[in-house]
Amino acid sequence: MAEKYGTAFAKIEVRLALFRIVERARLKHVSPAAGKGQPVDSTYLLAATAGAYLLAGFVKGVIGLGLPTVAIGLLGLMMTPAQAAAILVVPSLVTNIWQFAMGGELIALARRMAPMLAGISVGTLIGAVFLPTASGGHAPFWLGVALAIYAGFGLIKMEFKVPPRAEIWLGPLIGVLTGAATVATGVFVLPGVPYIQALQFDRDRLVQALGLSFTVSTVTLALALAHAGEMKMPMAWPSLVALGTALIGMVVGQVVRGRVKPETFRVFFFLGLLVLGAHLMLREFL
Repeated sequence: MAEKYGTAFAKIEVRLALFRIVERARLKHVSPAAGKGQPVDSTYLLAATAGAYLLAGFVKGVIGLGLPTVAIGLLGLMMTPAQAAAILVVPSLVTNIWQFAMGGELIALARRMAPMLAGISVGTLIGAVFLPTASGGHAPFWLGVALAIYAGFGLIKMEFKVPPRAEIWLGPLIGVLTGAATVATGVFVLPGVPYIQALQFDRDRLVQALGLSFTVSTVTLALALAHAGEMKMPMAWPSLVALGTALIGMVVGQVVRGRVKPETFRVFFFLGLLVLGAHLMLREFL
């Protein structure tokens, strides 16, 4: 009788050991971003990336901004902001260089924007020290907060004016805060975009200034991500897919820009960001 029970217990222990081995092997192939989601290089992720960047490129083509905000906001539903930002680097760099290089007077614009751009570089690189911590845990919540605040500013149309004499000291401060927020959330909008809008550029120069700011943010963010070990080869295919679909979306958006009132589109854009931000925040408590 004892031998019978001993044999039975031995069989149970062997089965439990095999179960643990299989479970550990399965968890190794699951994306840490999704927790219980898809592999990093899965077809599902590529399809989601294509859809997110097609929409993000379309928004950027219509109103001149919104690519990182929309793309990271949507991809933040299935991965950490740091991983979403790693996919963002290539399409953001290409589209923003395209955006600021289209206009003239680049040297004059860069000279005026220099205090803020220097602040962005410093803030992003300092924030890189905290990126490994920010990339997990509560990062999606703070991304939701940033999206909701940005949407709120856009919907209530708050207008600010920065006097030229204040740009020397206010620009670096805004830049450092923008760089830190970029590291925490992966988006470049706060408080940099409201500040640039407050500089009272004409429409074409405003779009160009935003492109220049986003280009510097993208380069420094890429350095921060590399420092944190987030720039990995599995992100290469999603990045290429993101670049192709973002460019297609931008072209379509530029065509639509002439047929739809930009103001009407902006309202729906900010309402969508508000809903997305609220969803990311609520997920923290559900």
